Amino acid sequence: MDGIKGKVVKGLVWTYAERLLAQLISLVVTVILARLIEPEEYGIIAIVTIFITLADTFAINGLGNSLIQKKEADHLDFSSVFYFNVGFSIILYTILFFVAVPLSDFYETELLVPALRVMSLRIPIAAINSVQQAYVSRKMEFRKFFFATLWGTLISAVIGIIMAYLDYGVWALVVQYMTNTIIDTIVLWLTIDWKPGLEFSWQRTKGLYSYGWKVLATSLLINIYGNTQDLIIGKKFTTGDLAYCNKGRQFPNLIATNINTSISKVLFPAVAEVQDDINRVRLMTRRAISVGTYILAPVLMGLAAIADSFIQVILTEKWLPCVPYLRITCIIFLLQPIQMASIQAMKAIGQSGIYLKLEIVKKIGGVVILLYTVLGCRSVSAIIWGSLAAEILSTIINFPANKKYFNYGYREQFSDIGSSLLITTAMSLSVFYIGTIIESVYTRLFIQILIGIVIYFLLSEILRNDSYLYLKKSVTQLRQKTIRNGE
Repeated sequence: MDGIKGKVVKGLVWTYAERLLAQLISLVVTVILARLIEPEEYGIIAIVTIFITLADTFAINGLGNSLIQKKEADHLDFSSVFYFNVGFSIILYTILFFVAVPLSDFYETELLVPALRVMSLRIPIAAINSVQQAYVSRKMEFRKFFFATLWGTLISAVIGIIMAYLDYGVWALVVQYMTNTIIDTIVLWLTIDWKPGLEFSWQRTKGLYSYGWKVLATSLLINIYGNTQDLIIGKKFTTGDLAYCNKGRQFPNLIATNINTSISKVLFPAVAEVQDDINRVRLMTRRAISVGTYILAPVLMGLAAIADSFIQVILTEKWLPCVPYLRITCIIFLLQPIQMASIQAMKAIGQSGIYLKLEIVKKIGGVVILLYTVLGCRSVSAIIWGSLAAEILSTIINFPANKKYFNYGYREQFSDIGSSLLITTAMSLSVFYIGTIIESVYTRLFIQILIGIVIYFLLSEILRNDSYLYLKKSVTQLRQKTIRNGE
């Protein structure tokens, strides 16, 4: 247990560091580009990204997870998946190349054609990167992710900002997006031990796909459902409306994705290593949910409380229409840790079929809600409120599966997140109230952030929050171990 615990704690430290680095740099880049580029140009890239994301799902999901979950994956397995992914990704790029013109006609945006054709070149690169990430995750060598992210994020940020200053508009976003993936892949290629050999087994690939196709189908279902909303907004309303909606989602998504990705990268291989011991799986899942909520909740709800000040200072007043969307989205992402951790655990113990069935049920409910908001309410705000209702439904659907497969009872599930949510609520209400009594926007934002941090950690200490004490103890132990090793 100590060995696994040590790997998990060390892995979380490196992945949180990687995500924090990416988050901080992405925040700076987002701020600068949003000031230089118009919302309508962001809307074009938002449409292009939808189709890239769907193609990525086919190219990188499923087999990568299979390599991590398989107990005895060897070099032949990795090489086979590598060549299969690359070949299939080239087919996907060819399809997107030819559908670019009809998509441009549908959205009445000529610039969509070259933007989609150039950005689609990322798909074969991402297919290579997915196998590299599977290898690093399986070995739990998360330190290598950190340095790959460092170089990829920094260099792409500099290039994107320079191009935006030179008034390249949409192309600044395209090149920044592409460069990040290319450099990540090159750095991992140079730093990890694995390289593809001149070997391929169709039999091995089919064997891995017997598990992976369910993960692929589930990821595809999630992405189609998630991106349908943006496709509708982009067509039914304007690219400006889509840009405000996306910008309102961007900051909460940046926060939640970074934290949830950290949990997923560490939890999935760690649980896969002890997948035959359900009690240990349950304990690890509980810890991931409680810690994830403790970290994620104050950041998201704090952001919702300071949304007006934050957007006005960071992005300027031209982006203020995104504030309502930002606040709703913060609540949506707040519900994700309990789903994310249990989903990773299900995949790790080989229950990808249950994962798929759960997502089908969730997405049926989500589609019904989406159709109602689109056809009945006919406003962007109604669509976003519908997303919140769908997320609440998804969370409720997950509860019985957690109890059945991990013996993770309803009371335990609520207990693991309840204390953190209580502290978060007190903190965010205090921060919001402070915002109503200070006029200067810069002073208001600074004081809101400072008071929010103080209140959250003070209440955590007073109430002896379990996740706070666990993180405090883990960081202390890791620091002491580092000092001893240094000596």
